[in-house]
Amino acid sequence: MSTDSVQENPKKRYRRVRFVCISDTHNQILKLPKGDVLIHAGDLTNQGSLPELSKTVQWLEKAEFEAKVVVAGNHDVTLDERFYADYGSYFHNQSPQSPEQCLKTLESSPTITYLNHSSTTIELNKHPALRTSFTVFGSPYSPRNGMWAFGYDHTSPDGHASGQDKDSSCPSTSETPTAAHLWSAIPFDSDIVITHTPPYTHCDEAISKRRAMGCEDLRRALWRVRPKLAICGHVHEARGADRVRWDILGVSAAAFGERSVEHWEDPGAGVGNNKISLVDLTSRGGRRPLDNDGSPLRKGCPADQRGQDGVCQHFNESATALPGFGTRGIGGQPEVSKIEKYTSELKHKEELWLKFPKTWTQN
Repeated sequence: MSTDSVQENPKKRYRRVRFVCISDTHNQILKLPKGDVLIHAGDLTNQGSLPELSKTVQWLEKAEFEAKVVVAGNHDVTLDERFYADYGSYFHNQSPQSPEQCLKTLESSPTITYLNHSSTTIELNKHPALRTSFTVFGSPYSPRNGMWAFGYDHTSPDGHASGQDKDSSCPSTSETPTAAHLWSAIPFDSDIVITHTPPYTHCDEAISKRRAMGCEDLRRALWRVRPKLAICGHVHEARGADRVRWDILGVSAAAFGERSVEHWEDPGAGVGNNKISLVDLTSRGGRRPLDNDGSPLRKGCPADQRGQDGVCQHFNESATALPGFGTRGIGGQPEVSKIEKYTSELKHKEELWLKFPKTWTQN
């Protein structure tokens, strides 16, 4: 990302930023590794009660990071006010919760940036000579699968509305958002996209359900936006990372595909393995760093120069060594990702998708 202080000294072209990414902690208090930015991709709690949220927020507030970005998940039911008004009694019939109070717990935190299908710009100023910033979009939504919050009817890979996850206990209404409408809201200038649901076929394989649980509309939205990092949670078995190379030659700017996907074998995956995994996206040791200049519709970029030779990656939970490989496995400790930020000019053409879920029996 460009900053005046960096542009004045051409030798300082990079700002190395370490992202610590977690999700699906479900009330668990984890020992977190050091980093610059902490990202939580949803399911902070089991049922979103005020005591659960307060405990989790206190833990996150004590974590020493320059920036902390949080989205909710389907288990954080009180944070979806419309859902809780209709179905809250099924969760807290003996002790009804106040969605307003629960939401205030997150929104009033002085150190946490809570995103509810919204975006913001994060500035890192701790080291004045290495200041940088990035734009991040965060959303709590996931395809409806039973009576849980932030649900929507998703689209099958062939583009038709899918009823695979529909549940009569939580029927659609005229106010239920559609997948296409939801993900069209992701700004084209997003450097990082955080969603509770994974995109289809990327870190979304639910072995217990014998199918991929990700969202096709989200995947197509990421083709258009092409953020540098896409971070998700939700499918606990699918911990891992993918590095996706865009297929943008000979197609319109609105319809990119994927030329190739590199899957990275996560040494921290597997039942009972609590090893922390690292994805290093820097060029140290001869590695290939991210190469991603973002969406062709990004502001300030000529139409004929946007997104050429693009590469895409997918960040979910943990990762190691080569920049952006995908994993399969269950459980594990939070993942750490290290990414070299190009601070004088946007030349990245890759996105890394990582997934950081903790072991849990429900999605």
